[in-house]
Amino acid sequence: MLSWIFLTASVFAVLFALVAVAHRSPIINVLSLVMMFFCMAVVFALIGMDFLAAVQIIVYSGAVLVLFLFVIMLLNLKKAEGLGKGGRPLQFALGAIAAIAAGTGLVVAASRLDSTFGASLPGSEAGTAFPIGEALVGSHLFAFEFISFLLVAAIIGAIYLSRREA
Repeated sequence: MLSWIFLTASVFAVLFALVAVAHRSPIINVLSLVMMFFCMAVVFALIGMDFLAAVQIIVYSGAVLVLFLFVIMLLNLKKAEGLGKGGRPLQFALGAIAAIAAGTGLVVAASRLDSTFGASLPGSEAGTAFPIGEALVGSHLFAFEFISFLLVAAIIGAIYLSRREA
C-alpha cells in the first residue's frame, strides 16, 4: 500500500512540476508548484523524513509560495508573453540547452545515489533537526549555499520586474 502512495505522490509531483514550468499563466505556475511541494512532503513523510515533510509544507508551501503569489498579483502579471516566439530566439535556444543540461545532470546525479540515502542521516540524535543541520553545514554545504544564491537571484529579479513597470 505504501509503495502505491509513494508512486502516486511521485508521479503527481513530476506532473505538477511540468505544469509549473510549461503553463503560460504565472498564477497557475505558482499553484501547481504548491501542489508539487505537497506531493514532495508526502514522499518525505513516507521515507521517514518527518521533519523535512513538515518544513516542506510550513516553509515552502506556506510562506515562500504565498509570497510568490503575492508578488505576481502585485505586479499584475496576466500571461507570459511570447515564450519561444519573436524577438529572442538566441535566448530561447540557450535557455533550452541549459535546461536540458541541468536535467541531464540531475538524472546522472540521481542514478549515482546510494539506495540507503534516505534511510538515515549522519549524526547521533535521530529524529531531531541536529543531523539535518550537521549535513547541511558539512557534506551538503555547496548545495546549501547554491540555494542561497538562487534565492538572492530571485529577489533581484523581483526587484527588477517591479522597477520596470514604474
